[in-house]
Amino acid sequence: MVDRILSVGYGKVNPVIIGKNYPLVFIGGPCAIESRDHAFYMAEKISNICSKLAIPWIYKSCYDKDCRSAPDSFHGLGVDHGLRILSDVRDEFGVPVVSDFSDPSWASATGEVCDMVQVPAYLCRQTSILKAAASTKRPIHLKKGQFMSPWNMKNSVRKIEAAGNQQILLADRGTFFGYNMLVNDFTSLPIMARTGYPVCFDATHSIQLPTSMGNISGGQREFIPNLVRAAAACGIQALFMETHDDPVNAMSDANTVLDLKYLESVLTHAKVIHEARLNLVAEYGEDSVHMEGN
Repeated sequence: MVDRILSVGYGKVNPVIIGKNYPLVFIGGPCAIESRDHAFYMAEKISNICSKLAIPWIYKSCYDKDCRSAPDSFHGLGVDHGLRILSDVRDEFGVPVVSDFSDPSWASATGEVCDMVQVPAYLCRQTSILKAAASTKRPIHLKKGQFMSPWNMKNSVRKIEAAGNQQILLADRGTFFGYNMLVNDFTSLPIMARTGYPVCFDATHSIQLPTSMGNISGGQREFIPNLVRAAAACGIQALFMETHDDPVNAMSDANTVLDLKYLESVLTHAKVIHEARLNLVAEYGEDSVHMEGN
């Protein structure tokens, strides 16, 4: 098995490297782009924290939230307006940017602006979406569907590879455990890593209670730090957390986004555990943290 390394960033942006023996990468920002001013505010705050902690990062925010539960929920600013804001954030802060897309026709425009494209969990098996993502020639952040087993994600990986793209980051964001509940099985991370691609943990969606409040989703954000520490110990290469300065008034995922005031401490814990794991491997070998299965 070849351990693949992703380089996220093109043009004047310094690439962020995601790979097995590299620093932990943070992917985060508001769930949805709310305005240009808010995007810039969040990018500045996150950039300052990541610079202080020497953590490479990628700005994430979406221009269209096509999976909202209610028709009157905020769905975003749209492709054109949203991508202009992401492009401006990219230029102003010199940071790679990523957004998901829910329609194959949006892929080309997304790939022209974004350094990475994201495939939503609900669409992780959708062949047309996977082919469109591959066609951008950008690295792809592929989230495991809540309904998917980790070992079956290899089938989605093969679809992307067959379409000519071998730049994939696989993410776990929890698995359905009955109605309106998710559970995290941390064996999902090493299982998906067997594909040879780097793995990511989505901490904020993992604490979601899908549509548990009638027409919106609830969440248990108090468990984010616990899950992050566990995932870092399991050997993730990237950590995904949607972050907001005013979660109660966030226009998307208000019940699950991490309050910005906790970002530095959560990232600090994740970095310390990630580096301790790398040191263990360097001193005692891969067998100290990983064993072959039957």
